[in-house]
Amino acid sequence: MGEQGRYNVVADKSRAFALRMVNLYRFLVEERNESCLSKQLLRSGTSIGANIAEGIYAESGSDFIHKLAVAQKETSESLYWLDLLHASGFLSETEYVSVHTDCVEIMRLLTSIIKSKKAQSSDKERKQNVNN
Repeated sequence: MGEQGRYNVVADKSRAFALRMVNLYRFLVEERNESCLSKQLLRSGTSIGANIAEGIYAESGSDFIHKLAVAQKETSESLYWLDLLHASGFLSETEYVSVHTDCVEIMRLLTSIIKSKKAQSSDKERKQNVNN
């Protein structure tokens, strides 16, 4: 799968993840009476897709990498909040594993895209240096 294909997949998966975070937030507030950690998860979990969406209109290759790197950081933060919610008993093992698995998949996709784009940028720079 090429970079564009992976990008579309991560954009779709991050949007689905954001919707899961909205629903999880509602569940945690209404059913588990938890609003502090879940609010943090809502912010970071919905920010992933927003940063990926910004990457669509990046002004350069380095801007694209930066937007996806921010999404990667938000994914890492989401994993942290999920771990805390699980460790504190607000998420059952089943609930945790399901959402955690999706989050890790997004992280892997972002990491792959960023590495690929950085390699392309390095190759382009080398070719320019050879031609000058």
